[in-house]
Amino acid sequence: MAQGRKEALSVQALQFADAALVYLAFVISSSVREDLLRVLIKWGLWPGGGDPVEVGLGDLIPLLVVIVPLTPVALGAFGFYRHPLRKRIRDSLSQMFKSLIIVGVVVGALVVFLKLGDTPRLTLGVAVPIAVCLVLAREGLVRSFVLHSVRAEDAKEAVIYVGSEEAIAEFEASLSADVLAQYKVVAHYHPAESSPDNFSSLLKSESVARAIFAPKQTEFGELAELIEICELQGVEAWISAGFLQAQVARPDFDSMGSNPMLVLRSTPELSWALWIKTMVDVALSVVAFAVSLVLIWWWVALAIKISSPKGPVFFRQKRAGRHGKPFNMWKFRTMHPGAESQLDAVKEAQGNEMSGPVFKLEKDPRVFRFGRFLRRTSIDELPQILNVLRGEMSLVGPRPLPTYEVEQFAKSEHRRRLSVKPGITCLWQVEGRNKITNFDEWVRLDLEYIDNWSLGLDLKILLRTIPVVLLRRGSR
Repeated sequence: MAQGRKEALSVQALQFADAALVYLAFVISSSVREDLLRVLIKWGLWPGGGDPVEVGLGDLIPLLVVIVPLTPVALGAFGFYRHPLRKRIRDSLSQMFKSLIIVGVVVGALVVFLKLGDTPRLTLGVAVPIAVCLVLAREGLVRSFVLHSVRAEDAKEAVIYVGSEEAIAEFEASLSADVLAQYKVVAHYHPAESSPDNFSSLLKSESVARAIFAPKQTEFGELAELIEICELQGVEAWISAGFLQAQVARPDFDSMGSNPMLVLRSTPELSWALWIKTMVDVALSVVAFAVSLVLIWWWVALAIKISSPKGPVFFRQKRAGRHGKPFNMWKFRTMHPGAESQLDAVKEAQGNEMSGPVFKLEKDPRVFRFGRFLRRTSIDELPQILNVLRGEMSLVGPRPLPTYEVEQFAKSEHRRRLSVKPGITCLWQVEGRNKITNFDEWVRLDLEYIDNWSLGLDLKILLRTIPVVLLRRGSR
């Protein structure tokens, strides 16, 4: 979904990356400058002659302070970061050439004004082609990634259109092909021809991520005219969205293509904090996987095969991910083979200690002896690091439930816990875990996390998870 804020953050990330690449080009150029200069002097190709004057990065700081941030800004001004799917290599080269002219003029003025003389010329001359190659390589990688994402149907967000066929057709016509290619329309819903219950069912059955409302222009014709009058006269137009009666969602404005959109969002909005959360997820998971693979995984696998030799080491189960989209969650196996087929019989014989659709039982007869140890120590959850690396889970987030339990949700608000990525640990884990036997209380903690999310809250939960796991609080 090509939202305005999402596009803006993506562009900022690319500009930051390009600034880093430009700096890297100067690092490389500075490191080879002295040797290259000696060769040019030896061959009589350097007009200055004489011995090379040593110039380090420190001598170029006045230039770097300007060049590094200015280059991506200039590239952005010439549209280098727009329409990655529709651009050809010559378009990128043209935009880069124009940007280099602007940067070159500024750099030339600085060299004269700061009286830097001839010393930086070779460094600049080598750094520029290196920077061009690095940025073009980055551009090619991003383009390949975007093309792969667009072509991968499973990676696209499921969208439902709400409105008349005429209004929806008009809305789609206003979007470019590369915008339309980034999401998958799973249903059209016409309010006049169906009921709210059907709308609710569609959201559940199709794992919808976004509902796009396309009202008829005639419904807002008079309002649009008044807004235009305010706009022409420089008067702020404040439009009340109180008629929507949103209890949790925060209203915000964004854009889709050239269309301004009023967004009601009850989940954390896309921001640098979420980007950092994702990077932290990946970084910590890579470290945790590398360390635990050597120290824990092999011994656990051996112990499982000794304790329950007939079954596999790993257990795979369909869980509900973000927006209810199913994914395969991995754990170390803790139950005897065929345990899932015995679930109904165990429920009937011993009941359920958790209210609602989720099944919890302290002394589950399907769990073998070493499996109980794995559960008490939470070691059985370690393979979910792979789910985090695949982007299906986060380190912190509501625990993913089996898809068959999600299908039994009795309250619509229970589904709101599916609006963010599920996690390995969460508030429920650190606030009591299996000691909490009321599913509504579990959901309340999940929604409290969603409504108050921050990087600080994630860090707090991660730190609180350590003593909970070590002291086995609430584990079974």
